[in-house]
Amino acid sequence: MRLTLSPGPPLTFRARLHDARTATAIGRLLGVAMAVCFATGVLSHWLQHPPGWLADRLPSRPYWGYRLTQGLHVTCGIAAIPLLSVKLWAVYPRLFVRPPVRSLLHALERISVAVLVAAGLFELFTGLLNTFQWYPWPFAFVPVHYAVAWLLLGSLLLHVAVQWPKIRDHWTLRSPGTLTLAEADGPDRRQLLLGVTAAVGAVTLTTAGQSVTALGPLELFGPRSPAHGVQGLPVNRTAAAARVTRASPADWRLTVDGPRPFTLTLDELRAMPQYDVTLPLACVEGWSKSAHWTGVRVRDLLDRAGGGPRSRVRVVSLEAVGAYRVMEMGRLYAQDPLTLLALRLNGEVLSLDHGYPARIIAPNRPGVLQTKWVGRLEVV
Repeated sequence: MRLTLSPGPPLTFRARLHDARTATAIGRLLGVAMAVCFATGVLSHWLQHPPGWLADRLPSRPYWGYRLTQGLHVTCGIAAIPLLSVKLWAVYPRLFVRPPVRSLLHALERISVAVLVAAGLFELFTGLLNTFQWYPWPFAFVPVHYAVAWLLLGSLLLHVAVQWPKIRDHWTLRSPGTLTLAEADGPDRRQLLLGVTAAVGAVTLTTAGQSVTALGPLELFGPRSPAHGVQGLPVNRTAAAARVTRASPADWRLTVDGPRPFTLTLDELRAMPQYDVTLPLACVEGWSKSAHWTGVRVRDLLDRAGGGPRSRVRVVSLEAVGAYRVMEMGRLYAQDPLTLLALRLNGEVLSLDHGYPARIIAPNRPGVLQTKWVGRLEVV
C-alpha cells in the first residue's frame, strides 16, 4: 500500500510583502541585533561565572566596559522584539504550505525553523522580563538563558546555510531576474521598512536612557530609571531581602584571611588611607549609573595580609542567603588601584541598602559582583 501526499489546493496570501525579499531585508537588521546580543551575553556570563582558566585573565579595564556591553545587550534585545515580530509576519505563510512535509530534508528544515523561532522568542521575552526582575517560571534564569543562546546560534547558522541561495539573491537593493527596481521595491515595501525603522527607533529611544545617560530625558518605558534611588543610585537587592540588619559600628569587624591574617574595626578601616574613584554601577538588567566612591584599596588590604601581587581575593558577605553571597575576584581586578572596599557613596556614609558598613566597587564588573555588606576578605 503506497501513501501519496497530495499537494491540495494552494493557500493564497494576497499581501505582496510575504516574500523572501522582505524577509531578507528585515533579517539583515535582526541578524545584527542577535549577533550583538549573543556576543555581549556570552561576555556577561563569563564575567559573572568565569571558568577557571579565564578568572585571572578577565580585564578590569576599560572601567566602563561592562556598562557599554550590557547596555548594548539589553538595548539590542529590546530593539529585536519588533524586528522579530515583522520577520515572522513576513514568513508565516510558509507555515501553511501543503503538504507540510515533502521529504526528509524538508522535514529537517522545518524542524530547524521551529527550533529557531522558539529559541528566539524564548531569549527575547525571558530577557525582557529579566530587566523587570520578574521570573514567572520554575527554572534558574541565568544558566537556561545562556544555554538557549547557544541553541539559538546553532539553529540560526543552520537556517542561514539552508536559505543562503535565497538570501544571496535578495541581499542587495536590486532583485534578480526580470523585476525592475521599482517593481522589486515599490512603495509598500519602502513604507513597511520605514515603519519598522520608526518602531525600532522609538523603542530604543524610550528605553535606552537606563543605559545611556544622554538619553535619560527620553526614557519613558525603561524598566529602571537610574535617576531614582537611595543616595542617588538605584538598589536592586535591599538589606531586607538579604536579611541584613544594621549592626553597631562597635560590633562589626572586617576579617582579612591570609598568611598574616588580621581584623579591623570600622574606625580602624576609616583611619587607613582613603581613595576616591568615580565608577559606574552597571547591572545585568541593563541600567547603569556613575557614582563617586570613597574607601580603602583592596590590594592594600591583601598586601597587609601577606598576599603577593598575583593574589586574587574571595569576598564573603554578611547576607544570610543569596546566589552571590560569596564572590571571587581574579588577579587583575584584585590588584587594580580602582578596586575599593568602599565606605562612602557620593560623599555620604553608605546606606544599609547600599552595603553598609562596607562594600566592593570595582571597574568593568557586573553589579551582582559588587558585593555589599562585606564581612570577610580571603587571600587566594
